[in-house]
Amino acid sequence: MKTPRTLGTPLSPTATKVMLLGSGELGKEVIIALQRLGVEVIAVDRYPNAPGHQVAHRAHVINMTDGDALAALIAQEQPDLVVPEIEAIATDKLAQLERDGKITCIPTARAAQLTMNREGIRRLAAETLGLATSPYRFASSLEELQAGAAAVGFPCVVKPVMSSSGKGQSKVDSAADVKAAWDYAAAGSRVDSGRVIVEGFIDFDYEITLLTVRSLGEDGQVVTQFCEPIGHVQVQGDYVESWQPCRMNPAALERAREIAGKVTGDLGGLGLFGVELFVKDDMVWFSEVSPRPHDTGMVTMATQAQSEFELHAKAILGLPVNVALKAPGASAVIYGQHEAQGIAFEGVADALRVPDSDIRLFGKPESFARRRMGVALATADDIETARVNAKLAASRVKPVVVE
Repeated sequence: MKTPRTLGTPLSPTATKVMLLGSGELGKEVIIALQRLGVEVIAVDRYPNAPGHQVAHRAHVINMTDGDALAALIAQEQPDLVVPEIEAIATDKLAQLERDGKITCIPTARAAQLTMNREGIRRLAAETLGLATSPYRFASSLEELQAGAAAVGFPCVVKPVMSSSGKGQSKVDSAADVKAAWDYAAAGSRVDSGRVIVEGFIDFDYEITLLTVRSLGEDGQVVTQFCEPIGHVQVQGDYVESWQPCRMNPAALERAREIAGKVTGDLGGLGLFGVELFVKDDMVWFSEVSPRPHDTGMVTMATQAQSEFELHAKAILGLPVNVALKAPGASAVIYGQHEAQGIAFEGVADALRVPDSDIRLFGKPESFARRRMGVALATADDIETARVNAKLAASRVKPVVVE
């Protein structure tokens, strides 16, 4: 049996200290949620002035794939909890520190290891847990990729085994496209492992994210709860809009929860997981899982009694959570559109004139054309209206380069 943590006072000897590894827009919201509970937060990222750096008690810039540098920083800060927020981390070092009793990793170091690497989580889901997935092969060379693509059939999708937000991912329509996909995957990998997964297409109607929360019940035992399913649209593997709830027939929803429960139960620990699934009629296929808040789940800042960030913060501290839906809603991404530092945003007032809308600008110090710089949120009586309004609000925000 586990018990909730006693929460101290930040910047004092009683402080409850959490170190976040990765401090982007998702980490920033987790930090804010933790600070509302009086937690002392240390934000770590690979570049200075990341969104989470701007709201944390302390900020550090290191290469998080350098295990020695990571271990030294953990030894310096002595956090009560280490919370990975991205994939590109020296997870082997986290596992060693966890085995040595030097850290508590959220949800577990094993979960961080498996989910950082698409090979680990796919083999767990398909080969250990026996869950339905798309056909797949792994490849460590162009020749292996060519053979794997031929085995799963065309069209197919090639992804680095270690990447995020669609980086390095491409659709391959024929054997002539395989070489370009191999080169692109190498360029997009967060950690250069020289290994890719090639997945065959499956005939699905839509895809969802099922946010799954493992928290402590009143008896100290782990309880698994599910948020309402989130529908989303992806372009080149990167989310561009999401909505909640996503309509599903009862049999498919039951199956989705069963799959999510099995995967997160095997990974263990406490916290929120973003489980991605493909759905057609009553059939559900497992795609991926992130042991942390999910980009498509930003919609929960408008739709739920507790956002995915609040759910994660409370769950990892052993506190009760509430997954209730407040209102149907949607989110739409605001892109940087420019390659520049310190851009500005016009049209925010016009965006907020859209009924029941809100805007989050992440504060990223550098913009790229396809970099996610903000998100528009909207609620409505129905999903269709919410989606229209979220996209309308996002379209009114105009990133500009200030000379």
